[in-house]
Amino acid sequence: MKYFQTNESILFGLLVLLCIFLSFYNPQFYSIQNIHSILRSSSTVMIVAFGMTILLTSGEVDLSVGALMSFVTVIVMDVINITGSISLGLIAVFGFCLLIGLINGLVRTVLNVNSLIATLAMMLILQGSVYVYSMAAIYNTHLIPLFSFIGQGFFFNIPMPVVIMLFILPFFVVLLNYTRYGRYFSSIGSNPDAAKLSGINNNRYKVLGFVITSLLVGVSGVILASLMDTGQQGSAKGFELIVIAAVLLGGTSFMGGKGTIIGTILGILILKIIDNGIILMRIPQEFQLIVPGFILILAVYFDGIRKKNNGWYKF
Repeated sequence: MKYFQTNESILFGLLVLLCIFLSFYNPQFYSIQNIHSILRSSSTVMIVAFGMTILLTSGEVDLSVGALMSFVTVIVMDVINITGSISLGLIAVFGFCLLIGLINGLVRTVLNVNSLIATLAMMLILQGSVYVYSMAAIYNTHLIPLFSFIGQGFFFNIPMPVVIMLFILPFFVVLLNYTRYGRYFSSIGSNPDAAKLSGINNNRYKVLGFVITSLLVGVSGVILASLMDTGQQGSAKGFELIVIAAVLLGGTSFMGGKGTIIGTILGILILKIIDNGIILMRIPQEFQLIVPGFILILAVYFDGIRKKNNGWYKF
């Protein structure tokens, strides 16, 4: 039997191989426009995935992120259209996301409903409620340049969504790896009873994880609305699958106790480059959701193997 210990270097090697293959298949892969497209679409996923990494590390999951993100695009466009104010649009979005995060966290901790079920229910509630809020897509009637700049602009030739992601990234790298709060999330996920006996308030940190994730959905939702210049009810359909698949692919355990932000970033880049390859190879775009589905199954399977063999893959 051979043993392999999973780490970011393996994912990086896979990423390099994908890039080499696609560059030979279609030289357009390395065009500036294509690279910008990959980085822009990856950034919105990464921002939410930072929160999902913390949640999964603590042994929880949030299936409502896609439905919430779609709702965010509708809210921010509607408020900006009504008031002409980006600030009021952002206040409305983050207030709404804070509320949803709190509800998810309290349903999980106070009512003791499994997070898979609790957030699935929230996903269905949001998917229906967004159509109650507005039956039609809401377009950007004011065309405020600053709002369009959030998703479509560049800072020294770097897409603004990438700049926003890079601004947020260090906080979560430090939080998860170099602070006691990161250790708390890991302890809660690996052994909640031991964490509680050591004085950690498990419920408080689980609620915090849901709130952080929802607020990050707000950031990505605003970026998405700016990119599309519209708020659409189904604009983030299947988004939760992509986020969870990428986080698990990156090495975060579905069973809790282990999370890696760098691995999450590499997992997202791999998925997005596969998506890009599907387009460049003229494969039907429906496969963009099929691929994360297979990766999700494989990631959970290999996570189980790693758990069984104390952090090593055995083949």
